[in-house]
Amino acid sequence: MDLEAILKQYWGYDSFRPGQRPVIEDAVAGRDTLTLMPTGGGKSIVFQVAGLARGGLTLVVTPLVALMKDQVDNLSKNGIQAVFLHSSMSRREYENVWQKLARDKCRFLYVSPERLRSERFVEDLRLLKRVNLLVADEAHCISQWGYDFRPSYLEVGRLRRFFPDIPVLALTASATPAVADDICRLLKMRDGRRHSTSFARPNISYVVRATDNMIKQAVHILNRVSGTAIVYVRSRKATSEIADMLNSYGIRASAFHAGLTFEIKERLIAGWKDGSIRVMVATNAFGMGIDKADVRIVLHYGPAPTLEEYYQEAGRAGRDGKQAYAVVLYDPARHIKQLHARLTATFPPRDYIKELYQLICNYIGVALEEGEDRLFEFDVDGFCTTFRQYPQRVLSALNILGASGLMEYVDERENASRVQICATRDELYSLTPAVHPHAEVVMRALLRRYPGLFSDYISISETRLCEDTGLGNEEVYEALKSVSRAGFIHYVPRKRASYVYLPSRREYPEDVKIPCAVYEDRREIMKKRLEKVEQYLSVSGECRARLISEYFGQDAENCGTCDNCRAARHKSGSATHARNEESLLNGCLRLIQTRGAVSQEELNRCFPASRQQLNDILRYLIDNGAVGIDRVGNYIIK
Repeated sequence: MDLEAILKQYWGYDSFRPGQRPVIEDAVAGRDTLTLMPTGGGKSIVFQVAGLARGGLTLVVTPLVALMKDQVDNLSKNGIQAVFLHSSMSRREYENVWQKLARDKCRFLYVSPERLRSERFVEDLRLLKRVNLLVADEAHCISQWGYDFRPSYLEVGRLRRFFPDIPVLALTASATPAVADDICRLLKMRDGRRHSTSFARPNISYVVRATDNMIKQAVHILNRVSGTAIVYVRSRKATSEIADMLNSYGIRASAFHAGLTFEIKERLIAGWKDGSIRVMVATNAFGMGIDKADVRIVLHYGPAPTLEEYYQEAGRAGRDGKQAYAVVLYDPARHIKQLHARLTATFPPRDYIKELYQLICNYIGVALEEGEDRLFEFDVDGFCTTFRQYPQRVLSALNILGASGLMEYVDERENASRVQICATRDELYSLTPAVHPHAEVVMRALLRRYPGLFSDYISISETRLCEDTGLGNEEVYEALKSVSRAGFIHYVPRKRASYVYLPSRREYPEDVKIPCAVYEDRREIMKKRLEKVEQYLSVSGECRARLISEYFGQDAENCGTCDNCRAARHKSGSATHARNEESLLNGCLRLIQTRGAVSQEELNRCFPASRQQLNDILRYLIDNGAVGIDRVGNYIIK
């Protein structure tokens, strides 16, 4: 099958990005394949094109419910039928998905790794006899040495025994050589092909600023570089605090974190995409799966805990290939101590972890020697309030319990409300005030705003329905519940869903074992990761982009654009170099003043013999406030 024709038909692109086609060809040919493709490299299109080219059903395992929902929505918009399954779906929704699969209506099935533990699910999948490609997205989660280990990901490797002749395509944006080896081993790859796109992002300038006044530096940088920005912080509380401070300086900013309601998240993302919100101050819950290519700056307000996480988050800048910046602001006196303290916080004492295991079992109502292979709803906040525990310490202990095979925490965040219409259009006309006084007006608003309700479950917003009808939240909610009870619709109200899964029966206290490989070995690995972050922050005279590439096992030249590379060149410059720079600086200013807005490509054409020097000059002009970058990446006079 013509791969370019598939790409053009469904996505409208004429050609693949560098590195995409070889991966697709291997997967289509039936070869087990691992690809390391940095953030923004187009991983989703790789496995989606491969799945369409192979035919049949592609099973996609991904750890993020929000991401699978976004991808299913995007595929549907492109005319490709796809469905997903996750733990908080109702039985009716689950059966609805399987009816579609049985009728051969879908090309992609997205599932969370926890779903693979279900014998019923695996048997239903085998009976379909249509699975033709197995995709492990965010594949670093399968490795115990990865920064985001998820024990349930091991089920992907076990699933292969039921589908021995189907190729597996594993994808990740960040994996060290040791983690890549682990992925291939655990997924039982047979002579697996490996593809690795370069981790270099030449259009991103990496910068680190040590300061004891971070908000002042943040405002300075955001005023110097125009366009959309993300400011990453490490706590929910900080999102609101920093957003408020930026707004007080006249910079349009909003706060985003996982604890917001679905409606608020939806509104904020829409505002950020259309430019009415310039800066999103967010935890790492923001950015993944959101398609916005023109982010000009990603600013970390304090260091990320690992270079893997930093690289993924920084990589959300400049996906359009135009000039962008990845900046870390940190206070050496405060943040270096916090990095060292993170090790203790992530690995609480062994005795505490064992006691917590028993406490959680009591809280969810599991007796000794019971609970095997069961999923229990688990309210972390309620648990911490009841037993006076610190949430972060509890989550750290749960992570270790999961790696030990004792208890796994599954946080699916808040799910939007969902509706499917069960009646015909004619039957809807029989709705009367006896069902509910506002039933008719709510149903009319529902039908106007949400197409497709007759054929599938659609995520809805009660807040939007309030705006459309002029009714209050409680009135809309009660109307939907009443119409659902009457059998006209099936209404699944939103809820915040988190669970604990017990892979085996509850152990007696003396039998709770935490292996050295899970505790001591992983602690040592984390210690080395934190040391690499500290090195990245404090290093001088060494290229930051090269340091990142080498961390991921790739050789690299100095980028010439990070703060350290620029500082080294300026330091070694000669008098002739200085005269050339002055001439080039004046030439750039004249050209930008004359044209009003000038692209990078145009400047390169006008000054072809001085590409590197040109980049240095432009950054100097930006840093000193003479020149800025507009929303589309052109240079303008400030």
